[in-house]
Amino acid sequence: MGTKGTTYLGIDGGGTRCRARIVDENGGILGEAVSGPATTRIGVEKAWRSIMAAVETAAAQAGLTREDFARMHAGIGLAGLGRRGAEAALKLIAHPFASVVFISDGLAACLGAHGGADGAIVVAGTGSVGVGLLDGREIRLAGYGFPVSDEGSGADIGLQVVRLALRAADRRAELTPLLSEVLAAFDHDPFQAVAWSEEARATDYAAFAPIVMRHANEGDPVGRRVVERAADAIGDLLDLFLARGIERLSLVGGLADPIAPWLTPDLRARLKRPDADAAAGALLVARGRLGVPTRETEHEQASKFRI
Repeated sequence: MGTKGTTYLGIDGGGTRCRARIVDENGGILGEAVSGPATTRIGVEKAWRSIMAAVETAAAQAGLTREDFARMHAGIGLAGLGRRGAEAALKLIAHPFASVVFISDGLAACLGAHGGADGAIVVAGTGSVGVGLLDGREIRLAGYGFPVSDEGSGADIGLQVVRLALRAADRRAELTPLLSEVLAAFDHDPFQAVAWSEEARATDYAAFAPIVMRHANEGDPVGRRVVERAADAIGDLLDLFLARGIERLSLVGGLADPIAPWLTPDLRARLKRPDADAAAGALLVARGRLGVPTRETEHEQASKFRI
């Protein structure tokens, strides 16, 4: 079956999964599907295959055929869009849609969280990043990737606790219940941990974050220090947005709920629940409800004032 009506596609392409949502002209959901990772870190072609896999499954759910894609306007939020050459490579791909606009997955999440209005989010998940919208400008903080950046993320928490576990194995630090559990994952063999680290990715380190959170909430002193450090990093990003005059703040990502109680009371009080998700933010762009904000990092902002 097919339709002759105009449809809109919103893509939330992240490092773990890709979500596709197709809506009609009134915003009614026609189909929704999830596929594998869609980040430019795995390569533009692989990311595009994940996007199309999710789109085709969502389209089948909606009763749409590939011919209908010619009347479908797409907004695609994609992780790693800022990587050198990524956006240019994506624009060279022959796509089947009526139109395509690419934005970062962080901007998509920010647009969804605040309905396209001025506001900011801090993503606390496997990685971390701050993305704000102010007077038509996208403001990006941190999020340069693990391990050089992404402070306060699940991957960063995992890296810290593995490092501390190795110190405890050498008796250079106290062996707390948390560190004992982490070492048990490597059969209490530091060299097994080293071998693991040579292949481990951000998601592998992030797998330790729930263990750290659990022990921190149970009072483990090392767990508490690691989580307090992570919460400070997330809080610093929120404070920077406040200093820029952005009042609407949301915390999103898999660690958002666990880490929120560790923020300062004033920051917790300022947080609001996101209005919607990143796919909804991508749909705002697909539907032409707002222009694509110009992108600005804090580094770029600072460089304007250099002599």
